[in-house]
Amino acid sequence: MKRNLIYLFSAIIVVAGITIMCLSTNDTEKVDQQRPSVLSMTASVDVPDEITFAGERTVFDRYDRRERMDRELNSFTYFHSTTLLLFKRANRILPIIEPILKQEGVPDDFKYLAIIESSLDSRAVSPARAVGLWQFIESAGREHGLEISGDVDERYHIEKSTVAACRYLKNAYRRYGSWSAAALSYNGGQGRITNELRNQRANDALDLWLVEETTRYYYRLLAIKTIFENPRQYGFVLKPEQLFKPIQFKEVRVSSSIPDLVAFATQNGITYAQLKDFNSWLRSTKLSNTSGKSYTILVPTQESMYYRKGETAKVHDERWVTK
Repeated sequence: MKRNLIYLFSAIIVVAGITIMCLSTNDTEKVDQQRPSVLSMTASVDVPDEITFAGERTVFDRYDRRERMDRELNSFTYFHSTTLLLFKRANRILPIIEPILKQEGVPDDFKYLAIIESSLDSRAVSPARAVGLWQFIESAGREHGLEISGDVDERYHIEKSTVAACRYLKNAYRRYGSWSAAALSYNGGQGRITNELRNQRANDALDLWLVEETTRYYYRLLAIKTIFENPRQYGFVLKPEQLFKPIQFKEVRVSSSIPDLVAFATQNGITYAQLKDFNSWLRSTKLSNTSGKSYTILVPTQESMYYRKGETAKVHDERWVTK
């Protein structure tokens, strides 16, 4: 009897073991099937209900506006290296252009237009030969008061090109009574926006059927504004010392020709490369100035050109950093 019980218990244990092994195998196979094939997961970011840009409210409940915003917001969010660089450059460039926008009566949000136009690179050149921070083509630059010659091209001048951009935007706003239309015209041209508003019998420029670049343009503005105002929400974490430090300058005013800018740089205690870094509007190795026009050349101070350990980093917008 005892022997039979032993055999019975043994059989039960074997069957239970086989059952557990089968279940374990099935669970493992199920886990394997559910396991991602990549090392990290990518989540689509949520589209906000609405955004206000330059005092104008855009609601994202209609399919086209929501889907366009979705595309641009996810694009900037996951274009990690480029968007990180934008934050770093902004710490140096935005303190220069924001006061000019205010002085010229242009909404502060238009600083984001410079970001999407040139990635805040004052030396940027497009395939269409638009150049500088605000990407002026030659004819538009001259039209808005910028000097363009063999030795000087003020489209590369941060302050002067910002003033020129303000003139364009204010002119466009007077024409349309809308900052969103003014922004679209900055990309597509006022002639095109005016004609399409008439031809398509539309009241709002955001309702126009336009080439893809112009259609995307305003939503790119809204997306970069959203990320710059909420960087951590979109995964961007920077320390103060990781931002590009603002540079301090000595202003050298000249009203005569400079035959050798290399020698000029050396005399002012900097390299020719450093001179060009901060005065990229100087387009030659010399400055011809027979008219006696006054120019201001920026000479970076030695103290401000270096990053030093223990130095308190200057942060233009506290929302950009974590401490």
